[in-house]
Amino acid sequence: MSVCCECCVFSGRGPCDELITRPEESKSQLSLENRFLVYKVILKPVWTYGIQVWGNASNSDLEILERFQSKVLRIITDAPWYMPNTIIKRDLQISTVKQEARKYTANYRKRLDAHPSNLANALLQEQLETHRLKRLYLADLVTNV
Repeated sequence: MSVCCECCVFSGRGPCDELITRPEESKSQLSLENRFLVYKVILKPVWTYGIQVWGNASNSDLEILERFQSKVLRIITDAPWYMPNTIIKRDLQISTVKQEARKYTANYRKRLDAHPSNLANALLQEQLETHRLKRLYLADLVTNV
């Protein structure tokens, strides 16, 4: 394990994590527009990958993604600790994780409706048996996410 400064040697930690501590002299020189572009092009596709089938995910799993999104947006904007996440998202015109999941799932359903395969169309048909263990099916995703 490498050490980068005296504080890492005495505390027993690894290299300093400047992204989390964010000292004033290490602020990014990128403009807000470019930092936001990095979020849109690199970070958002990572957490939206496969979001269409996250209907089976629990609320706590979605809340983890929501916290990740809030932390990244707070770092991008250099927002103070007392500014609510809802205001940051409103000002940047960013939707929540649940809203994104609903949007992606609606587009996924449209694509499955138009798919020529009968097996793909069968995924959207309502399940006639009872729902056990509160499990959601693909047909439930648009309404329940």
